[in-house]
Amino acid sequence: MLSRLSRPRAIAVCALPVVALIATAVLVPLPFSVAQPGMTANVLGKNRGTEVITVAGAPTRPTSGQLRMTTIEATGPDAQVSLGDVIGNWFRSDRAVMPRDAVYPSGDDLKEIERHNTEQMEQSQDAAAEAALKYLGLSDKDVKVTLRLADVGGPSAGLLFSLGIVDKLDGDGRGGDLTGGRTIAGTGTIDGVGTVGAVGGVGLKTQAARRDGATVFLVPKAECGEAKSELPKGLRLIPVTTLKGAVDSLAALQTGKGTVPSC
Repeated sequence: MLSRLSRPRAIAVCALPVVALIATAVLVPLPFSVAQPGMTANVLGKNRGTEVITVAGAPTRPTSGQLRMTTIEATGPDAQVSLGDVIGNWFRSDRAVMPRDAVYPSGDDLKEIERHNTEQMEQSQDAAAEAALKYLGLSDKDVKVTLRLADVGGPSAGLLFSLGIVDKLDGDGRGGDLTGGRTIAGTGTIDGVGTVGAVGGVGLKTQAARRDGATVFLVPKAECGEAKSELPKGLRLIPVTTLKGAVDSLAALQTGKGTVPSC
């Protein structure tokens, strides 16, 4: 009798610390960031009143359509992300919970992170210009490309920068635009020889692209699976591994001649 009466009391008494432990776990900061679709920018046009791509030493051509680079926005390195935040955002298609060191690999100091992201962007711009000029058979001694994009860091706009330079200088090589008048978006790093590299957050970037009117999205081939998992309706994926491959795919899409790869 005593043991039967005592058991509920014992359970009730023990439950109090368990509830407190759960409450503490829900509120304690965790090493994660919560990301969402960010801004996009048309590299063929202006950003905050300034041309994104300017060229000196070679004639440029008028372009139609858009080439939109894409971004994600994430909670800051010093933001307090709790278990409740993680659970609340885990199942949302417009949010992603990511390890903080995957978003901010350079540490927690804001100035250090900004410096790191700026350096990555500058290196990406240099590589993008180098790759585009090599693809076109032009010398960087004669042709000077300047890229300006405010308040964006990191290397993931490299592919779109290169495509924008190619479109302004040569289009599809047949007198037409690379875009064919469409709004094309995408993401991907690029090196000086035109190799496209993987980036993070492609699922969120496809959502940003569709939100801003894109109907085609260029994605590093290695990230096709992630891009397809939350693909917005009305957005076509084209996998790419090189700048040449991206140009060829867009030209084929425009002219209807040739093969347009798909994920």
